[in-house]
Amino acid sequence: MENFDIVNIDQSKCIGCGQCVDDCITENIELQDGKAKCGGPCILCGHCVAICPSGAVSIPGYEMSDVEVYNKDRFAFDIDKLLYTIKFRRSIRHYKNQPVEHEKLEHMVKAGRYTATGSNRQACRFVVVQEGMDTLKEMTWSHIGTATENPGNLPEEMVPILKNFMGMRAKGTDYLFRNAPVAIYIAAESAVDAALAAQNMEMAAISQGLGVLYDGFLVMASKNPAICEWLDIQDKPVAVCMLVGYPQKSYKRTAPRRTADVRWR
Repeated sequence: MENFDIVNIDQSKCIGCGQCVDDCITENIELQDGKAKCGGPCILCGHCVAICPSGAVSIPGYEMSDVEVYNKDRFAFDIDKLLYTIKFRRSIRHYKNQPVEHEKLEHMVKAGRYTATGSNRQACRFVVVQEGMDTLKEMTWSHIGTATENPGNLPEEMVPILKNFMGMRAKGTDYLFRNAPVAIYIAAESAVDAALAAQNMEMAAISQGLGVLYDGFLVMASKNPAICEWLDIQDKPVAVCMLVGYPQKSYKRTAPRRTADVRWR
């Protein structure tokens, strides 16, 4: 077993086919005496693991037990069904008073964790709030109330909007949380990485009968130091926050969109 603290290649399993060599983006794998060997640092993208026909490659520190062997029947999915799902998804603003099963939330996180990231950073942090939802609400509304009373750090146009939210809450309407039982925060230095993860997580939610609403106001509120500390995200900014739960309303058809602005060349 060759161990370079980055990629392990089991020489007893390696058949010397060279596929990992050809597919290595950093060109750090080469054939020596008919066997693949890793010769230096890489971005740990896992392509060598995925392409090896004999299962000879592994990466220390990664969850190798989660690696799955390709199965054509399980991999294939219908494009019409995929587009139908994308067209039918709605931003859910009314939720049932029903908790979300932990297993379904784990599936969502897994969808986010396996999403592509720039340079294979894999640096998104997922904070799933369900049991602590009442605490989160109290902290968030307290922060907004204080901010509207002392709006020095708020954009001028946000002050009347947040004051309106406070007024709605006083009348029993929680415009920020909308009775959702779960809030998921994605913290990352790269907003693109977080957004890509969120999109896959939403698809995972929909496939399990759940609905999602992206909430930019909660992203803004998460910048409050006390909320940051409670969420354990002091070291990286929140890029996305999504409310999650079982939709209270059912939609009978897809919503229309403008004609695509596309150029074919």
